[in-house]
Amino acid sequence: MQIFISTGEVSGDLQGSLLVAALRKQAIAAGLELEIVALGGDKMAAAGAILLGNTSEIGSFGLLESLPFVLPTLQVQRRAIAYLKQNPPDLVVLIDYMGPNLGIGNYLRRQMPQVPIVYYIAPQVWVSSITLGNTERIIHVCDKLLAIFPEEARYFQDKGAKVTWVGHPLVDRIEQFPSREAARRQLGIADDAIAVALLPASRHQELKYLLPVMFQAAQIMQAKLPQVHFWIPLSLEIYRERIEKQIQRYGLQATVISGQQQEVLAAADLAITKCGTVNLELALLKVPQVVVYRLSPFTYWVARHILKITFPFASPVNLMVMKGIVPEFIQEQASPENIIEAAMEFLLNQERKQQIQADYQQMQRSIGELGVCDRAAKEILQML
Repeated sequence: MQIFISTGEVSGDLQGSLLVAALRKQAIAAGLELEIVALGGDKMAAAGAILLGNTSEIGSFGLLESLPFVLPTLQVQRRAIAYLKQNPPDLVVLIDYMGPNLGIGNYLRRQMPQVPIVYYIAPQVWVSSITLGNTERIIHVCDKLLAIFPEEARYFQDKGAKVTWVGHPLVDRIEQFPSREAARRQLGIADDAIAVALLPASRHQELKYLLPVMFQAAQIMQAKLPQVHFWIPLSLEIYRERIEKQIQRYGLQATVISGQQQEVLAAADLAITKCGTVNLELALLKVPQVVVYRLSPFTYWVARHILKITFPFASPVNLMVMKGIVPEFIQEQASPENIIEAAMEFLLNQERKQQIQADYQQMQRSIGELGVCDRAAKEILQML
């Protein structure tokens, strides 16, 4: 049996790798001979998928931000479709990555209507005030939707989709993380040192829009707390040179590290982070965090004033319970002053620290039980 999985960006590669591992384990238990081919990244390949194209470095978010990646995305999409023409799969799994995945899904619907399609981790159209018809397109291309957020499941069910809520896959991944004590030992962090994780980018554009404001905030924090040390785990090795140059420019006491993101997150006293999957990892590790995000001014202006897009929250931590658990600073609100005020409160105000721990516990009750990836794999294999 052959399954084709399509995803993009760093987070999609991570989620895809967890699913590939679970599918292979379930297939062995069921006596199935299973081949998985994919659009993804190195993590999926390491988990046992045969890559048709590496999409972990060609992700973007926004109008102008997407332009440099249009051609590479079309090329990898065409390569995948050419392969599927010659080797029709028994089942297809789409993970997030809305534009390319809807293109592939629509092709399969037209040319191979007999092939079942599962959408796992659907694009977050359920969050926004305007979906531009994408909700209907997502429902049209899939036979089943596996939801990871409770609100996502309710939204798509109300729209007529066949939905199963499986929980969020990071529940399973967190089991692999070291304890805080073990992580600090591995990284050589002293008991009295303040370790702050800086997580500026998994996309190229985020280096441009997020890294400067994060480093400005870090510079102010370092002046206030000389014992602080910043840890920057790389999502992609290609970002190292640019980040290290900026560390020198801002005079930060910082370590850029590759391949040890789990240790950095587990060891941190605080994180200043981009909006994304990592927010949930930090919440499950009980690490206080300040979330920031910026787009190009043009993209943001069009979204707010032309398309009239609004959203209740940006961080998946807050979306999980539809409550402002972690502070979010978006666009012009993402200033060094706002970041520092929220960050210092977490570091110095014990009451604020206790409050976020209680809120994290509430969120954890909504995220699902262990075994998320196994449940998703079983749902998928049952459709074969």
